[in-house]
Amino acid sequence: MRSVLRSPWLLLTPSIVLLLVLFGWPLVDGVLEAFTDEHGFTLAHWQRLFDDPYFLDALRNTLLLIVIVVPVQLVLAVAMSLLVQARPRFVSGHFYLWCIPLAISELAAGLVWLSIFDNRGYLNSLLVSLGLSEHGVQWLSYDNTATMLLTVVLAEIWRATSLVFVIVVAGVQMVPREYDEAAQVFGASFWQRLRHVTLPMLKPSLQVALILRTILALQAFAVAQALTGRDFPLLVGETYEWYVGLQNPAVASAVALVVLAISVGTAVLYLRTVRSPSEAES
Repeated sequence: MRSVLRSPWLLLTPSIVLLLVLFGWPLVDGVLEAFTDEHGFTLAHWQRLFDDPYFLDALRNTLLLIVIVVPVQLVLAVAMSLLVQARPRFVSGHFYLWCIPLAISELAAGLVWLSIFDNRGYLNSLLVSLGLSEHGVQWLSYDNTATMLLTVVLAEIWRATSLVFVIVVAGVQMVPREYDEAAQVFGASFWQRLRHVTLPMLKPSLQVALILRTILALQAFAVAQALTGRDFPLLVGETYEWYVGLQNPAVASAVALVVLAISVGTAVLYLRTVRSPSEAES
């Protein structure tokens, strides 16, 4: 009897060990690095982080990126998934076209958008040729935070919406067509069916998509680095700067813990607010 009860834990042991090695040990090491020095417990690393003029800007920019990019990508992914479900002509072509950005690395995507928004890029060349601007727009100028945010947002939406789309379209395929057909029989409009039938059934997929995309948005670095450098700082970029540029692993660990806290907080928020009907009833 005892062997039967122990067998599940025996099967889970490799996964538990792997998680402890890959996540547990680095987490403990990061916490110790951020809160200790050669004399023991200290908050000096955190004080140095908060005194850094880039930190608050990086925190603000990262949160702005999440607040803007994630909802837009979710809406686009749901719309694209519903279009695929409607099975228009060349539906497979639509699917593969929308998934192309998945095959492009983050840095490559940043370089593509840099060629568009650079001072002598394609967009400014078009504006000048059409007579809409005399010398073009300084989209990536260090003193123009709004346009820098716009360029990073557009690049992230183009690059990562396909990831949300793949998750959502899988959820849409799992929604029984009978529910939607029954709602049509009772005279429900498209928006009523979307609100009361499709979206409630999609909540598990939306939950996964929101958590995964928010975590990846917190990790955004290469796109912003390629477009703006440190003129538009992000939290992960500051982690890299402290660790590699300033050779200070302790402060880098502190920034990483801030990213971890935001990740866990948003994940808990999504788990509590975006729940399927069965989870809400329980």
